[in-house]
Amino acid sequence: MLTPSAVKNAKPQTKQYKLSDERGMYLLVRPDGSRWWRFTYRRPTSKRRNTLSLGTYPDVPLKKARDRRDEARRLLADGIDPSDKRKAEAQAGAETFEAVAREWYAKHAPNWAKGHGDKIIRRLERDVFPWIGTKPIAAIVAPDVLSVLRRIDSRGTRETAHRAHQNVGQVFRYAVATGRVNFDPTPSLRGAIPPARKTHHASITDPDKISELLRAIDGYAGYYATRAALQLAPLTFVRPGELRQAEWGEIDLDKAEWRIPAERMKMRAPHIVPLAGQAVAILRDLQPLTGHGFRSMASTLLNEQGWNRDAIERQLAHAERDEVRAAYNYAEHLLTRRKMMQAWADYLDSLRTAPRKVVPIKHKA
Repeated sequence: MLTPSAVKNAKPQTKQYKLSDERGMYLLVRPDGSRWWRFTYRRPTSKRRNTLSLGTYPDVPLKKARDRRDEARRLLADGIDPSDKRKAEAQAGAETFEAVAREWYAKHAPNWAKGHGDKIIRRLERDVFPWIGTKPIAAIVAPDVLSVLRRIDSRGTRETAHRAHQNVGQVFRYAVATGRVNFDPTPSLRGAIPPARKTHHASITDPDKISELLRAIDGYAGYYATRAALQLAPLTFVRPGELRQAEWGEIDLDKAEWRIPAERMKMRAPHIVPLAGQAVAILRDLQPLTGHGFRSMASTLLNEQGWNRDAIERQLAHAERDEVRAAYNYAEHLLTRRKMMQAWADYLDSLRTAPRKVVPIKHKA
């Protein structure tokens, strides 16, 4: 009979193996580290042995797996095959791919940034549900999914096809964990769609070229608000969505500080942007809009100029891999960051006015 600690400490080996519990239930430990609950029983009519999936650990802990096993045993006592019952429910439409996908989405969406969640559900509604949404999820096989992915790829949207592949796999893994299906067919499709060509955000690190860019922005003859936003982007080097969705209630011009709330940050943590005098001057006129490549430009040059690497990373709002350090203080290095942001703005001013005579002062933080 298994214990919670024995299940938790089960280690993968070169070959899969079983850890028996009782009453036909066991834990299957696979070489990849996954742990699957299984229930073996004899079918009421043929008396042939059959195996029922009860979900995966740790999504389904030991007690919950036993509850599912006991429910299956109660059905067997009444002459009902639990596997046949599960298939019948799926065929009735209660467990269609769309139904399970929407359940998965509702469970996880509160933990995602709104924009990220919106993209996922729109992708499923536009590219997946019309083709396999009404099918019982337990009846969907790899070729069904591949047909969906190839249809997306044929439009010339290969990156979307790969993202849809990932989302469909997430739905299937949720279905496995909740006992709706026995396996996820999507891993067998790896490589079926050629890899998307990777692109990187444009970044300029040559001071002369930065100078040209800044002067080009200053000479922009279009809508004034657009020019002001482009001037603000390199002064803050935040992500495009963070800049585009900024609200005046987040900005304190007297304190020269912009506090972006956690729900709008990619890493779901509040972020402080110290504002240089030049940025404050722009913000006194209008709301910021967009810009992205400035992040990489600023990161490269600030590192070259000797600023504290942790302060730069924190200002870029990159996630801290060390959870203890991440919990330390979301405002860490703020004093250094204030000095760095003003020095950066002054540096950009110097490039704009006399690009070839600028010699950056190496900062030792």
